[in-house]
Amino acid sequence: MTSLADLPLADAADPARTTDAVDPADWPDVARVPRAPLRAAVAGRVLRRVGRLRGLRIELPDGQPLVAAPPEAPTLRLHRPEAFLHRIGATGLIGFGESYQAGEWSSPDLVGLLTALAADPADLVPRGTGWIRPLWAARPPATERPSEQHSRENIRRHYDLSNELFALFLDPTMSYSSALFPTTADGGPDASWPGLAAAQHRKIDRLLDLAQVGSGSSVLEIGTGWGELALRAAARGAQVETLTLSTEQLALARQRIAAAGLADRVTARLLDYRSAQGSYDAVLSVEMVEAVGRRYWPAYLSTLDRVLAPGGRVAIQAITMPHHRMLATSETYTWILKYVFPGGQIPSREGLAEAAARHTSLRVTADEGFGPHYAETLRLWRERFTARGEEVAALGFDAVFRRMWELYLAYSEAGFRTGYLDVRHLLLTRDGAR
Repeated sequence: MTSLADLPLADAADPARTTDAVDPADWPDVARVPRAPLRAAVAGRVLRRVGRLRGLRIELPDGQPLVAAPPEAPTLRLHRPEAFLHRIGATGLIGFGESYQAGEWSSPDLVGLLTALAADPADLVPRGTGWIRPLWAARPPATERPSEQHSRENIRRHYDLSNELFALFLDPTMSYSSALFPTTADGGPDASWPGLAAAQHRKIDRLLDLAQVGSGSSVLEIGTGWGELALRAAARGAQVETLTLSTEQLALARQRIAAAGLADRVTARLLDYRSAQGSYDAVLSVEMVEAVGRRYWPAYLSTLDRVLAPGGRVAIQAITMPHHRMLATSETYTWILKYVFPGGQIPSREGLAEAAARHTSLRVTADEGFGPHYAETLRLWRERFTARGEEVAALGFDAVFRRMWELYLAYSEAGFRTGYLDVRHLLLTRDGAR
């Protein structure tokens, strides 16, 4: 049986061994396999340990198991193990993601594999070695910090990819955030209920109810998306101003607003949240705080406080993570930040509540999580995306991009399935008003 000791690790840096069909102009770090022989050897030992701890089946190119497990076990298939180990050794989880983009590994059940890996991630690191992480992990580049100077470029790199791309896997509401399904008898999300669009409306309606949006309400939305929340608020009789930094989203949102005959009730603007003006009965923001960045939470929350009318209410939908993990990773450059959401930072409930208490008159007065619903939302998006791969390719997105997007959706789904990530509805009011 082949073992890691038999792999030609020293050959991985040979440019001739880079993966076929990877354009180095578009994907320089995917096309290039780094050379890190000592770290690659360590990565090989760690890989065996992780496989045993998580009950994984790890297969080499000849089909032989590097780590044996039952056939139904989560499986990692190494197509180019030498390149895989050099990437892991050189850049850790960034290399793990780039290796998938390059087609150097795969899995028959990507979500199952990533879920196994995401459970209790601290257990995968040998005790006593955690102090090494800050010395080894890369820090986010200053040019991607979500300052007013850089935020528009960060948003452009994700949300301006193509409205047509997002339409291929989102539901007709074009909602790019967690849906809220009815619950089954055991308390889980019932994703069979009439459809994702209905579940998205259920989520939006809960937020509008939380903010007490009704006829005559003045509403500010920070983060337009493609306009569905603004449309639904306007249909209640509210007057809505909605802000975005995405030119692609703005164009389609304005089209949808006009088509709905609601242009007299909804104004969509290309504007940074820090420049918001006016006074509003309700302020809403759906999965936008993740793009704000920890160092800018005070500015974001202060803006909400500044524009909120007396007696007003703020309703936020936010992806969250455990506070201790947020603190440990807040200055770490990850694969998701490099390729999917530059400048992002998933907050913790405690972090947001503390920032609000320190910098504003707002307090969190209601807080409800529904993470399993996001796992189901992501599953539906991922299945639709993979089923429409040819249409994605026809839009000009190459195989590297398609593998990147598949990994991003599966990685996110695994995070919610393990509870490492959650999504919450937060109500913020002044003086503890409910």
